Amino acid sequence: MSAEIYRDAWGIPHLRADGVDELARAQGRVTARDRAWQLEVERHRAQGTSASFLGPGALSWDRLARRARLADTARRCFTALEETDPETAAWVRAYVDGVNDGLAENGSAAPEFARAGVAPGRWEPWTPLGVWLATHILFAGFPAKLWREHITAHLGPDAVALFAADGPGTAGSNGWLVSGERTTTGQAVIAGDPHRFIEDPGVYQQIHLSCPEFDVVGLAVPGVPGIAHFGHTGTVAWAITNAMADYQDLYRERLRRTGAGVEALGPDGTWHRAARHTETIRVASGEEGQEGEEIVEVEVIETDRGPVIAGGPEGLDDGTPTALSLRYPPRVTADLGFGALLPLLRARRVADVDRALDAWAEPVNVVQAADTEGGLLHRVAGRVPVRSAANGLRPVPAWEPGHEWQGRHTPPRAGLADGVAVMANQRGPAAPLGVEFAPPHRADRIAALLAGKERWSAADMPAIHTDTHLASAGPLLDHLTALDDLTPEAAALRDRLLSWDRRMDADSTDAAAYAAVRGAVVRRLAADPVFAPASVPPAYPEVLMPWLALVPRVGYALEHLLRAEDLYGIDRAGAVRAALEEVAVRPPAGTWGDTHRLAPWRALPDTSHGEEPGLSGDHDCVLCTSAVPGLTDRAARGPAARYVWDLADRQDSRWVVPLGASGVPGSPHHRDQRPLWLDGELAPVVTDFDRLTKETDV
Repeated sequence: MSAEIYRDAWGIPHLRADGVDELARAQGRVTARDRAWQLEVERHRAQGTSASFLGPGALSWDRLARRARLADTARRCFTALEETDPETAAWVRAYVDGVNDGLAENGSAAPEFARAGVAPGRWEPWTPLGVWLATHILFAGFPAKLWREHITAHLGPDAVALFAADGPGTAGSNGWLVSGERTTTGQAVIAGDPHRFIEDPGVYQQIHLSCPEFDVVGLAVPGVPGIAHFGHTGTVAWAITNAMADYQDLYRERLRRTGAGVEALGPDGTWHRAARHTETIRVASGEEGQEGEEIVEVEVIETDRGPVIAGGPEGLDDGTPTALSLRYPPRVTADLGFGALLPLLRARRVADVDRALDAWAEPVNVVQAADTEGGLLHRVAGRVPVRSAANGLRPVPAWEPGHEWQGRHTPPRAGLADGVAVMANQRGPAAPLGVEFAPPHRADRIAALLAGKERWSAADMPAIHTDTHLASAGPLLDHLTALDDLTPEAAALRDRLLSWDRRMDADSTDAAAYAAVRGAVVRRLAADPVFAPASVPPAYPEVLMPWLALVPRVGYALEHLLRAEDLYGIDRAGAVRAALEEVAVRPPAGTWGDTHRLAPWRALPDTSHGEEPGLSGDHDCVLCTSAVPGLTDRAARGPAARYVWDLADRQDSRWVVPLGASGVPGSPHHRDQRPLWLDGELAPVVTDFDRLTKETDV
């Protein structure tokens, strides 16, 4: 045996090999078999070449990828990995060899290749690092600093706190650890669900990796070897959520052209030569099936702070004299933290996970872990630079001293309370490292549910995953309570909402009515003349616009805006009254699930699947299926996976993804887990190879 591929009833790959590198090669090969189109898209996104077959809609991302130097940074990080950790570098190479073998065998069988008119491309040893970097470059939400500056310019610094909320482009997660003293087995249980954009194919790959050194099940990122975020070795398990830490900085640059190129004004008062070159991006025709392309030139400039991602010596496209450089840790340190991946797979105890995470870099996560000997871990992992507090709030002037990086923070640690730890992007152990965090509703609700019973089992956890109570509804309902002199129809609607159980269930007509009123309030507030100047964002790249759009910002911050002592003189009671009357005249015809439907992202638009299913939940529910109040009820974000890691017996663990293990349309395992995901059920984790079906030797 060199390596073997097995499958379970859900088509999930289970790999067994003689050694670590053989196993990595098998992981790469099976990923190429199952996710060839997804790998092609991710490779191009990492290189900034996706517009070459996806068309003009992908150009803004490609510009950012080129200007931020993602591919070059990935190359630097891999070169450094070869020098400092040759074992891990060889392991990554083996994975890439497997990907290339799998793509050569049958990668083009995925129908999207024919639709896009491309063939699978070749992966380089640094490509997995590029995929990881491209996946997470916007994860920390550095564009939020542009929003803070934008809203401050129009409404003053007090507006920043009013609009502080989990922003429209920020990924989050739920996670909870229940120690053995609070379980039916006496062993810990870890459970949760990462909230990401729901993509087809999915952003996580269920997989089982086994060799003489380790045997691990978990959720892998397609295109990246190992199991980074969520794993169970049999004796220790771990899981993560986004720490909401601030570790990327934006600098306003003063640039000028010279006969030799471009110079940037530094904090020492001296003009310094900036690196500069020009790259070309090929942009395919925007119409599917049509040939032809456009060539777009991109000027790439890098100062001593970092790559310039917006503007240049001549300013922004609208003439605003602005250039922004981005400083992010992997570009500075040439380290993405891949040195942690093999030690995580080899972990036997919590102490091993803890040591592995000391090498973690990007992104910054809150981690929970438990082992069969009673070991527990709750800590932050990742690299956050030490610098001025102003760096975390907004773009800072590159030409002024005091904004330099000066080492890095020691990642904080935390304990458990009553045998439980909850992580849901709230202001928890990572508080010293961040600026804005998610509202506390999800974390508080999970903690309250766990407090409601003394002993928990792995089988109990889906009830927490799928809880739909919406605590953030309180402020709007309070405003409804205070209204008087309503029309009979509006009064009846008001009374109905005040008796609503505040559960955002798909079959609830009351939830639909609440969402309709909420959306109308958001639109009316956003349309108020006070906010009008903020409705026009600066001319930053299109890919950054979700962070600068006013209506989503009002929607996500509605709780703060309604609770503020005063909102710049806006008649909030009048806005709520008008919204209630509006919906009372034209109430929603159906249930919350009729409009709150799944909206998965696909690189190529595809209508062959018909109407996507209705969803329970909402942005601030534990079942976090995020609509954008005031804009759309559709949910592009939600649980990208669910997991329950049982330390008493790994075979009692459970997991599910939104669609299925295969990324190939027409495969029996392309969407076979969707009914489970919709119903809040989980598939069994099978690790006994005698209970699996052998597919092939590799």
